[in-house]
Amino acid sequence: MAHHPLYAGSVPVFDHYLAQLAALVDRTAGREHLLAARLASDMFSAAQQVATASGFALRVAYPLAGRAAPPEPAQDMDRIGLGRRIAAARQALAELQPADFDGAEARRIRHRAGFAELDQSTSEFLHLFGMPNFMFHASMAFAVLRREGLEIGKADFDGQHDYPHGFRF
Repeated sequence: MAHHPLYAGSVPVFDHYLAQLAALVDRTAGREHLLAARLASDMFSAAQQVATASGFALRVAYPLAGRAAPPEPAQDMDRIGLGRRIAAARQALAELQPADFDGAEARRIRHRAGFAELDQSTSEFLHLFGMPNFMFHASMAFAVLRREGLEIGKADFDGQHDYPHGFRF
């Protein structure tokens, strides 16, 4: 089965980073108050950043496949609820196959970004809207947790880097 470029650039990427977020959330065990912290008073809490990133993965991948995103499960915003939310998003992503993305290049996606009404090609939707927003919220969750003292670093965020003990970058 050929990998569709919009599938390859979305579903496995979202799944990978959702797994990383799940691990970060899990590390708040015993320190769940960290999830309520914010970088600034007018920004989402770490928990809401995680939930928003999780939702963005589906809000982006499903329209790319020409399908409506499944509703997000009603979950608490604690460590357990966020873990369940991420697991549900990963399961929903697993239901998408490369063939679901056939013909995607010909579609336009009309959606809202805040108060802006956008009409984008699927490539623009993924690369200029979806992935940056997903990464923004995932990064903000990471930044809040790190600032609040959770001992995490770049390797915990991307799952790719490897550093000697004590280096967090």
